[in-house]
Amino acid sequence: MSEATMISAADVKKLRDMTGAGMMDCKKALTETAGDLEKAIDLLRAKGAANAAKRAEKSANEGVIGSYIHFDNKTAVIVELNCETDFVANTDDFKSLARDIAMHIASAAPLSISPDQIAPEVVERERGVYVEQAREEGKPDNIAAKIVEGRLQKFFKESTLLAQPFVKDPDITIEELITRVSSKTGEKIEIARFARMKVGER
Repeated sequence: MSEATMISAADVKKLRDMTGAGMMDCKKALTETAGDLEKAIDLLRAKGAANAAKRAEKSANEGVIGSYIHFDNKTAVIVELNCETDFVANTDDFKSLARDIAMHIASAAPLSISPDQIAPEVVERERGVYVEQAREEGKPDNIAAKIVEGRLQKFFKESTLLAQPFVKDPDITIEELITRVSSKTGEKIEIARFARMKVGER
């Protein structure tokens, strides 16, 4: 029996479902690794066939719920982190990422995942404050408009999860942290939603 005939279509499909790589890439990887699924996955990722950057249009319907309770037992967070396959969802790297994000949310208290998810009335209230500040500072209208926009962008950076510096490594943002793990796993990873609760806050 040749190596080619040992590789079944079911094995090729399983590998493709796990990595998102092309059928021919999967068959070639399985052939080169004598049908060893784990080695084939490693081979595909090493060759970049499962590059996360090419998977932006893919759906991420698998994942885990990450959770974190602060040491004082007064702040708790749950976060839904999604990926493409349950294979990646069950890896230590993915679970660790979910917990790190939950811990970050507990500490940094973001208002939303991204700017477009902040309620319009919140944005307008912030804008109104910045407009009034610019007036108090006596800035000309054309300069004031730029100042207001700059302060609004700073507000978004400080208040939205993806743009915030990661509390465990302030040199990178949460978005960059996700990209790193996404590149390592070869799958699209995204935060679906989160909830942060603190005693005494509503």
